[in-house]
Formats: sequence, C-alpha cells, structure tokens
Amino acid sequence: MTSADAGPTTTGPQTLHRTQRRRAVVASTVGTTIEWYDFFLYGTAAALVFPHVFFPGSEPYAGIIASFGTQFVGFAARPVGAAIFGHYGDRIGRKATLVVTLLIMGIGTALIGVLPGYVAIGVAAPILLTVLRLLQGVAVGGEWGGSVLLAMEWGSQKRRGFMASWPQLGVPLGLLLSTGMVQLLSSTTGESFTTWGWRIPFLASIVLVGIGLYVRLRVLESPEFTAVRQKQAVARRPLLEVIRTQWRDILLAAFVRMSEQAPFYLFVTFVLTYGTSKLKLERSGLLNATLVAAAIGLVSVPLFGYLSDRIGRKLMYGIGVVATGAFAFPYFGLLDSKISGLMLLAIVVSLIFHDMQYGPQAALIAEVFGTNVRYSGAGLGYQLASVIAGGPAPLIAAAILASTGSSTGISWYIVGCAVVSMIALVLMPAAGATRTPAPAAQAASTKT
Repeated sequence: MTSADAGPTTTGPQTLHRTQRRRAVVASTVGTTIEWYDFFLYGTAAALVFPHVFFPGSEPYAGIIASFGTQFVGFAARPVGAAIFGHYGDRIGRKATLVVTLLIMGIGTALIGVLPGYVAIGVAAPILLTVLRLLQGVAVGGEWGGSVLLAMEWGSQKRRGFMASWPQLGVPLGLLLSTGMVQLLSSTTGESFTTWGWRIPFLASIVLVGIGLYVRLRVLESPEFTAVRQKQAVARRPLLEVIRTQWRDILLAAFVRMSEQAPFYLFVTFVLTYGTSKLKLERSGLLNATLVAAAIGLVSVPLFGYLSDRIGRKLMYGIGVVATGAFAFPYFGLLDSKISGLMLLAIVVSLIFHDMQYGPQAALIAEVFGTNVRYSGAGLGYQLASVIAGGPAPLIAAAILASTGSSTGISWYIVGCAVVSMIALVLMPAAGATRTPAPAAQAASTKT
C-alpha cells in the first residue's frame, strides 16, 4: 500500500477513503475535545475552587500558588506520556494508543470529582489530587501526537495544515465546554459551588469518554503508518531513534511553542486569578468573555491552519508570534480598565493571536519527522513545552503579581516568550520538508 498522499484510492474505493478520512477527523477532534475538557476543567478549578477545598488556611496568594503547583504536575507529566505513548504509537499504531489515553484521562478526571477535600482527609487530599493530575498529564501527553497524526496522515500532503488543525479544535472546544460547565454550575448552585457544585463537571467526563470511545473504535489505522508496517520499516525503538537523530528538532519544537503555550495559560487560567484577586471582578464576567473567545476559536483555528497551506507554515506562525509579543502590554492595559467591553476585547484578541500559531502548529512540528518516528518525535517536542512554557506560566505570573503587585513583569515575560519562539522558528527546518528516517530505523524489526 502506498501513502495516503498518493490519491483517494489508497485504502480501497474512493468512497471508503472519504468515509475513513471523515471518521479520522471526527475521531481525532472528539477525542482531543474530551481530553482538553478534562485538562482545562482542572485549570479553571485550580484558579477558583481548589485553593479553598484542598489548601484551606493558606494566605490568599500562597493557596493560589499551591493550587497552580498541583496543576504544574500535570504539565510535567506530559512529556512522560508523550514518550510512553509515542513509542507504542510508532510501534503498534495511532488508533490503539488513542483509546488508552482517552480511558486514562476519563478515569482520572472522574476520580477528582469524588475526591474528599482537606477538611475530610487532611493532607492526603492534596496528595491524591496531585496523583490524579499526574494521570491527566500522562494521558494528554500521549493524546496529542496520535490525534494529530491520525487526521494528518489520512489527508493529502497539500492540505496537511488544514487537516492537522482539526484535532487542534479540541482546545477551543474543550475550553468552551469546561468553562461553560463551570459557569452553568456556578450560577445554578450559587454558594454551594465551592462545596459540591464543582464536582459535577468532573463526573460528567465519564459520559464524554463513552462518546469518544464509540467514535474512535470505528476509525481505521492511518494509511501512512499502515504503509510503514507493510514495508517492515517500523522502528524497533522509535523514541531512542528520534532522540539520537533529531534531538535538535525536538528542542526547537518545544521552544517554538513558548509564545503560544505560556501566554495561552495566562489568557485562560491566570486571567481568572488576576481578575478576581487583583481587580476584584466577578468570575462570571471573566468566564463569559472566555466563552466568547473560545467560540471564535472554532473558526480561527482551522482558518489559520488552512492559511498555512496557502502562505506557508512558518510565515503564518511567525505573524502570530509577533502579534502575541506586541499585545503583551495592551492586554493587561485593557484588563486594568475594568470596562467590560475592553476586557472582552483583550481576552478575545489574545486568543485569536494564539490561534494564529495553534492552527498551523501541528503540521509545522509533525512534518519535521519521518512517519516511523513521527509520533515519538512530534509528541515529545510538543509536550516538552509543557515543562518550560505552559506549566510554569501561571506559577511565574502569580509569583510576579504577589511580589510586585503589578502586571508589568508579566507582560515582559510574554515578550520574552515571543523572542524565544521567533529564534526557534527561524532555526526550524522548512515546513513540509519531512526528514528521511534513519536507515537503522527503517531496517528494524516490527516486533514489540
């Protein structure tokens, strides 16, 4: 069997190929939506609820920092998940690993929903919370690579940016669902939200996982990986192989995400802390603004993925990097005005600039690696950014705010992230120039 890029009949009749392509896109998007719903739900709860439930008695900012500290554990675990599931994704296929990651995430999230607080079981509560967050991080770490590759490898080479952007919709969809659930439960349960209302969105994850499993089990393995397996070119140790041959590309993939991931978690998570603690605003207004921005992302993410196919991935991504850095100071200036319209503008524009990078990002990173090590290489590079960008960002911002009482240092932090990303982007191989796998990887046995 030849690559999916060879034409619409690579896996059988044209109608079958089109059907499987649609299923691959739907399965990837639905799965990532559920994964990110669970992951973002934790972030929202970490800002609004967990300091009171799991870290009571702490000073206000100390409780917030401790809560974001448990959130960081999830980010730190993501490269571990990328390494584990990247290995098996390159060895046995994309589909099987995606079923496992979905189950791990769903079970971990549901258990958070029934976890007793500090008052009930003492220090065991934050410890167990950290363990469950660790499971979430491992699952998300393995999820991204498989979802993106399943969609991208079913599409044509000329539309890889657009096809790979669909699983990226899991971010705005997951953000929309998680924020919407928190907003709904917050308004309907009132003061009871911090005692039991917050648990319902976590428990609802079980229903979403059931839907995701149904969709994913109906899609076939990607034709590109199937071709690799038929040629007996499956790498024996894909993770070690890609680290040995393309370690620079892995690091560049991580650093190119600095201006996308670090600011993103300030824009959707830390903004809740900044708005409620520093500006003394109601959380409902901030959550509503985030909902609007996430809804716009349903259009902007695939749009910028499509544009990257037209004007080039590096150019599209670079525009987003520059825009994010330039908006760092205006963003907090608009928030500090406390004018609802200007605050909405700040939150919406910040996520549009994020989407300029996030839309083309999957293909930008994945195309650097050969098919038989792509899950490992792309996943590891993508998730390493969680340790240097996404995970530390709320912690750094909270520490800056606690020590200075000002957002100026946070804005400079965003600018610094943009500079790092631009340097990495310039050094990255040209988008679309897939590397030839190393001979050792091609000749390796297909046995696990």
